[in-house]
Amino acid sequence: MIFSYNWLQSFSQKKLPKPDKLAELLVAHIFEVESVKNIKNDCLLDIDVLANRGSDCLSHMGIAREIAAITETKIKNPELKIIESKNLRIKDFIAVNVKDKNACKRYTARVITDLKVGPSPKYIQEMLKSCGLKPINNIVDITNYVMLEMGQPLHAFDFDKIKNKHSKSQMPKKIIIRKSEIGEDIITLDNKKYNLDENVLIIADETEPLAIAGIKGGKRAEIDKNTKTIVIESANFNPRLICVTSKKIGLKTDSSWRFEHGIDPNLTEMAINRAALLIQKLANGKIVSGLADVYPKKVFPKKLMLDLNYVERLLGVKISKSEVEKILRKLEFKIKKSPKTTVSTPKNIEVEAPPFRLDISIQEDLIEEIGRIYQYKRILPVFPNASLIPSQRNLKIFWENMVKDILKGVGFSEVYNYSFINENDAEFFNKSTKELIELSNPISSEQKYLRSSLIPILLKDIQRNQKYFSEIKIFELGKIFYSQKNNKKFEKNMFGGLIFRRKPKIDCFYSVKGVIDFLARKLGIGNVLYNPCLSSLESNQNFIFSSMKCAEIKINGQPIGFLGEISKRVLDDLKIDGKVGIFNIDFEKLAKFCSEEYEYEPISKFPASIRDISILTPRDTKVVDILNEINIVGSSIVRDVVLFDIYEGIQISKNKKNLAFHIIYQSKDKTLLSNEIDDVHRKIINALETNPEWEVRK
Repeated sequence: MIFSYNWLQSFSQKKLPKPDKLAELLVAHIFEVESVKNIKNDCLLDIDVLANRGSDCLSHMGIAREIAAITETKIKNPELKIIESKNLRIKDFIAVNVKDKNACKRYTARVITDLKVGPSPKYIQEMLKSCGLKPINNIVDITNYVMLEMGQPLHAFDFDKIKNKHSKSQMPKKIIIRKSEIGEDIITLDNKKYNLDENVLIIADETEPLAIAGIKGGKRAEIDKNTKTIVIESANFNPRLICVTSKKIGLKTDSSWRFEHGIDPNLTEMAINRAALLIQKLANGKIVSGLADVYPKKVFPKKLMLDLNYVERLLGVKISKSEVEKILRKLEFKIKKSPKTTVSTPKNIEVEAPPFRLDISIQEDLIEEIGRIYQYKRILPVFPNASLIPSQRNLKIFWENMVKDILKGVGFSEVYNYSFINENDAEFFNKSTKELIELSNPISSEQKYLRSSLIPILLKDIQRNQKYFSEIKIFELGKIFYSQKNNKKFEKNMFGGLIFRRKPKIDCFYSVKGVIDFLARKLGIGNVLYNPCLSSLESNQNFIFSSMKCAEIKINGQPIGFLGEISKRVLDDLKIDGKVGIFNIDFEKLAKFCSEEYEYEPISKFPASIRDISILTPRDTKVVDILNEINIVGSSIVRDVVLFDIYEGIQISKNKKNLAFHIIYQSKDKTLLSNEIDDVHRKIINALETNPEWEVRK
């Protein structure tokens, strides 16, 4: 906004610093002065007023107040003393009706009669031109002049052009502040027509709109050379409503710009009296006695408690109480009598913020004002004095990161999927949509429900990416959502992953099981068991797995999830060409068993010996039962047992399978002799053959 140096000088009781020096002072106190332009007999300052200071500083008077505080001088307020005509009363001329009190917080009007419309005095015309406004006539120019001076937009209507509904009823004439109706339109002062809807606030008489409230006046009640009586409007409108309307109709004015930033409602009376005084002097008008003033909810100064100890802590410099009070008084804040303080109680002062400072609401705002007037350059930079307390360890995040690192170390990639599925996904994976949580505002039909399992989206990841890779190993750690019978909704952290291989001969089930075993060891978890049937919690997932290749994962007898190989039917429906092994684990349960404690066991310095053993068993035999039998018999010197082959084919019976194991023998104390290994190996064979359904193949 452009400000006249001479105009600013008129508010000061002493000579202001030169324009360039004044610009430096304003910049030091948060006002960005973009340029200083010299013109004949004056100097213009282009000041970028920050948005939070638009309520008071989009005016010469507002900037003058700031300059007075910075330069420690007093401000000269404009003359406001008017002489009213005692024979004429406002209630005989107009009646104001505000329909929407939230949209119009205050509406003030005056009537001036017997005036003479003509050109403005030269000094007013020059002031308006310097600030970018075009002079029109003395009435319009005075309203613009007062707006630039005080920051309160004004508008003047030709009283004789305001109509009543019934022509016989001449006075008083009604001015109505209301929302427009659909189909209404208005021609503004610049001869442009605007179609209005039901959300535009207008100033109207009983017949049609006179102005778009806070934005632009209408052509019908325009001031012209024949005007003798005027109604001056000084109002306070809802900033948000003016902003929305201005954007909607594509019209931004000096008036709307100020209303959008918010204005003190108490300014309307001061501004209208200032304009009436100037019209009285320059247009020989008679001011009708009284104001038409609708002010339903009066705005009072805000009272704040300021803690002086907090001022020191926040600014980092000790400022005396007397200096704090002096700074606030210079900014026209009022200081109430301070309560008595002791050494043990904080020093507080009660501050009353002037109504025009709409940006002041908390004590931090007051401290900012103190800091900028005190000058930030006087506040020396110092290191903060504070105790550094380490944050409490978040075990959930710790184990999440641990799990991610372990799986990345064995070749898995982490994926991040949306938590939404569509209706087809739900039905495909045997889920009724009634069991799912439906979004109230889905972005699209593809994201209508919250997922109740990680599996569907992980399989779709494979579906989309299989053409690029012959093997895919991915995992996700994320939330699922479900509701119970009582309609309560829950969310849970789940941990899922899968292995996809295009080569059909490579078994994915045991690869996934190996990953789970490795993960458990790294997390310090023991006693991991696998049951062939799933728990009731995940029983609805049973149908997607191959009948013989799915298992429930248990730790210390407590189910935590499941793993399995996806059935061919599901893979064919999804058009996935290969085999897929998958695991799905309740991460919250898993984390409870994780441990960072490890028991050190030294590596044996004696050599190991490997013997193989092959066992023919029924197809439903669990590998773990054979492993347990081998470990029980050979516990003293059997270090490890590794399953390296499973055969099911035409060479053996249809209901049989052949399992082949490496048995690793090693002692911690000595080198094992061949006859010692043979003796234990023989005992293992005899123990296995005690089961009539098992046959050790020799």
